[in-house]
Amino acid sequence: MTDVTWRPSAAPLELQRRAQLLGSIRRYFEQQCVMEVETPMLSCAAATDLHIDSFGTRFLPAGGGRNQTRYLHTSPEFPMKRLLAAGSGDIYQICRVFRNGEVGGRHNPEFTLLEWYRLGMDQQQLMTDMTAMLASAIGFHELRRVSYRRLFEEHFGLNPHRASDAQLEQLVMDKVDPQLQDLSRNDCLDLLFSQRIEPQLGVAGDGVMAGVYVYDYPASMAALARIETEDGDTVARRFELFVDGLELANGYHELCDGKEQLRRFERDRAEREALGRREFPHDAHLLAALDAGLPDCAGVAIGLDRVLMLMAGTRDIADVLAFSFDRA
Repeated sequence: MTDVTWRPSAAPLELQRRAQLLGSIRRYFEQQCVMEVETPMLSCAAATDLHIDSFGTRFLPAGGGRNQTRYLHTSPEFPMKRLLAAGSGDIYQICRVFRNGEVGGRHNPEFTLLEWYRLGMDQQQLMTDMTAMLASAIGFHELRRVSYRRLFEEHFGLNPHRASDAQLEQLVMDKVDPQLQDLSRNDCLDLLFSQRIEPQLGVAGDGVMAGVYVYDYPASMAALARIETEDGDTVARRFELFVDGLELANGYHELCDGKEQLRRFERDRAEREALGRREFPHDAHLLAALDAGLPDCAGVAIGLDRVLMLMAGTRDIADVLAFSFDRA
């Protein structure tokens, strides 16, 4: 039998579409005077997020010397924030990022991420900027902006920020699976959102590039976003964009407090340890940059392979990659 795995997994049309998309994105940012940057893919630190695992490798100095562990980045966020703290101004980056264990219809262990930061913007202003960028690149239009709380009130009749753990667990059993019990609060919220709400977001018909922004997530899901009070609820100034039930982007009004960021890193470490998951070193350079002074800014990352999947009308990421993981 002839081996065909040497062939690209994407058709020539999809490779052309990718090149055109990258060109359109770069033209938009050039017009906006946002500078393109490159930062290291290898780092002495790694992501501490509970749901993300990094690839590790060893640096072996030629001629001898101390071997060192390095990690492939899961996002360029930390070094980009160091540039912002050093006075770079508005910046963006298009790069390959790497996440261990993630492979399937919507995931590839390496994928293309667009990440950018705008000084003086909050999450709402950055959503407007994102809509303008996507409109210029792919003809996108915005359907709706809605808070996380409003969606839970519409679908389940409760405020997710104030509901008890018992209420959320009962909802999971009623709306998702009666066998799912003894879950954490965030696990309950994630299941309710991903199973009952997310598939309905940004569904506008075949070939229509339109989306819904969801903002003000629970404070427990803040990651690198600042936490503030809105209508009596403590929320994370974070947003996500969904098109045709698919998450495309994750953005924040960025946290600028180094001490708070260290607390979050330590919380992540404790949670990973409790679950028996591998622990990774946090980024001390980022903490130093935050202490030196990160300017008020908002940032967002968008998976370009998923954008291309929507443009191609496919649910298989291999269809838009030159070579998928099984052919790499």
